[in-house]
Amino acid sequence: MALDPRFLAVAVEAALAAGRLQLQFFRRDLLIRKKGVSDLVTEADLAVEHAIRDHLARHFPTHIVLGEEAAQSAPLGASPYRWIVDPIDGTTNFAHGLPLFCVSIALEIDGRVEVGVVYTPVIDELFTAERGAGARLNGVPLRVSRESALGDALLVTGFPPQAADTLDVQLAVFGEFVARARAVRRLGSAALDLAFVAAGRFDGFWEASLHAWDVAAGVLLVQEAGGLVTDFHGGSFDNFGGQLLASNGVVHPRLLEVLVDVRQREGAAG
Repeated sequence: MALDPRFLAVAVEAALAAGRLQLQFFRRDLLIRKKGVSDLVTEADLAVEHAIRDHLARHFPTHIVLGEEAAQSAPLGASPYRWIVDPIDGTTNFAHGLPLFCVSIALEIDGRVEVGVVYTPVIDELFTAERGAGARLNGVPLRVSRESALGDALLVTGFPPQAADTLDVQLAVFGEFVARARAVRRLGSAALDLAFVAAGRFDGFWEASLHAWDVAAGVLLVQEAGGLVTDFHGGSFDNFGGQLLASNGVVHPRLLEVLVDVRQREGAAG
């Protein structure tokens, strides 16, 4: 059954409006509080999420909304439709005036993400995907890279503020990839990392202890651009499972080999 075209259209409208609001706050003095030792939330995060929730509610009043900064709008099961929203993915970058941040909006229907939108307003790049219909950047179809050699791969990762892995495990995996890949980057936004894998700019991305709002839209982008997304053992990816390995698919076995070997050696759980 074809998706209702309003789903993507409304998600795009919400993302573009959210991006404009982000820029109104960007590089201003912000009210900032800590959710954890290094996990920030700003007044901009709250304002942007509120605006997205209002926009979605106007168009789809019976749908559930799960956002990073506020409680889920209704109990799970109240509707088969659930929007998963990160108002500013890359809040630490945003708070420090670093222009690497985005808005991420996904629509889950009966537990499966069907629509994903990631928008980064500073460079005005709009990534969109619908399940079975491909992924696009500003309307142009996306395709993952074709790199097959780990030694020629450009990778990206993140170090979440509350990780299931110890810092020693994270650094050990990071160090192994630095030694084996062409280069490894850390941008500070999982949604952008995934969008850039979908666009072929990165060949692979791994991170632990991620939340659904960080990755729901980006995972669909990678999948619809021809890439592969799994957990750290090559199993099925779960938006609520934390572990994520995304790649062009070709280099995936080599990435898995490193992840499994190093994490076993370091005694990582899971």
